[in-house]
Amino acid sequence: MAAPENQLKQALLAGDVQIGIWLGFGAPAVAELAAGCGFDWCLVDGEHSPNDPAQMIDQLRAMVGQGAMPIVRVPVGEDWVLKRALDLGVQTIMVPMVETAAQAQQIVRAMRYPPDGVRGVGAALARASGYSLDAEYVTTANAQICTIVQIESHAAVRAIPEIAAVEGVDVLFIGPADLAADMGYPGRADAPEVDAVICAALGEIARSGKVPGVLAFSETDAVRFAAAGARFVGVGADVTSLAVALRGLSASSRARLSSP
Repeated sequence: MAAPENQLKQALLAGDVQIGIWLGFGAPAVAELAAGCGFDWCLVDGEHSPNDPAQMIDQLRAMVGQGAMPIVRVPVGEDWVLKRALDLGVQTIMVPMVETAAQAQQIVRAMRYPPDGVRGVGAALARASGYSLDAEYVTTANAQICTIVQIESHAAVRAIPEIAAVEGVDVLFIGPADLAADMGYPGRADAPEVDAVICAALGEIARSGKVPGVLAFSETDAVRFAAAGARFVGVGADVTSLAVALRGLSASSRARLSSP
């Protein structure tokens, strides 16, 4: 059996806008719920959230059949980290803090089996190959890999033309929070100076022929970034969505039910 078609990659190649949500709780039930809520993708975060491989694989299993395609964000783009994530059965991986074409090339090679890369051939032990039941996995996996690199610093923004030129990089994803901090605006991703750089970067990525991506936690930002060229858009997170909902529920309930 061949590696399954990466529907997210195919949709992006077709020019479609794909929206998704970050998963930070590390809870399979939350992943299952989110994946059934109409998003195109759900990202299990291994950089800033308490997700180890055992937790990740449970969330990936919970998402099966729910509608959204799974993505894993690894903590770093090292070969062994990427190999372990791919062996979990995910086909789309996001790598943070990519600043050079050389980094991007190393990441692409780490995510592909020889002769196209250096990924270790041990998937017979892993979920990716159906625990060895998918005999054709190793020979068909490379074509279904989707590589997302994060642009999160001014140096990375300047290197967009070189990074975008790397064969095998599918999406260049702008991280507004880290970019803002690097530009001298920590906690102010909405600063006009940061916004201008983000929108210009999205346009440059689009002109390169690669997919522009960005995180936008407000509908206003999402619409503006889409107009600038973004087609892979993170529109929220489980943690922040729950926090907003609970605060709203608390405030409205207290206002309605408090004694006069």
